[in-house]
Amino acid sequence: MDAKTIAVIPARGGSKRIPRKNIKPFCGKPMIAYSIEAAIRAGIFDEIIVSTDDEEIADIAKNAGASVPFMRPKELSDDFTATGAVVEHAIKFLQARGDRIKFVCTIYATAPLIDEFYIKLGLEKLRASNAKNAFSCTSMPFPIWRTFKIAKDGRCEMFWRENFAKRSQDLEEAYQDAGQFYWTNLDAPSSDEIFFGRDSIAIVLPRHLVQDIDTPQDWIRAEFLYEAVQKSREKA
Repeated sequence: MDAKTIAVIPARGGSKRIPRKNIKPFCGKPMIAYSIEAAIRAGIFDEIIVSTDDEEIADIAKNAGASVPFMRPKELSDDFTATGAVVEHAIKFLQARGDRIKFVCTIYATAPLIDEFYIKLGLEKLRASNAKNAFSCTSMPFPIWRTFKIAKDGRCEMFWRENFAKRSQDLEEAYQDAGQFYWTNLDAPSSDEIFFGRDSIAIVLPRHLVQDIDTPQDWIRAEFLYEAVQKSREKA
């Protein structure tokens, strides 16, 4: 049996800061549909699975073209369950079904700016390497080396005082997790205990395709970004 390449999209129903975030309408369609459709367009997955504990999310996911072969158990659907445990549960379900899995791509349900080009690039880079993981990231908009914190009395304190007089262009560029997709080669050995380490390949996205959506303000900004990107593509 050939090893499969699968996508797992975690999407529980109990989001707090933005209620029903995974299926809330975003620029005309449920938020989760963007992740499912990008995975379909990538054309590289044997199965695109949505792991959810919510019947409405399951129905919307199926209508968008995803598979929902199980309902996520309650013990994996609270605020404290890590994404890794959810993905592991999905993998074990498929293995128990008789599937052999090699490549798994965890795709977040709240990534409307996700682009299938970068999903495919992640798999290509992973296949061509001996790395364990590949994931989406983007560059920081300002050098982290010149950042500071604000004390309780309102005064400022730099994290690295020695960098105050240095020019931004002379400081090393830093990157952050883009929160879109995370590839793993299940057959590759692991030598690093953290995901953002030597076992992983960084797939760098342009900053205009990255937006965390944790607050209503984030949501508004993401819609502006999405509409701007679509207009730009129409002109191209």
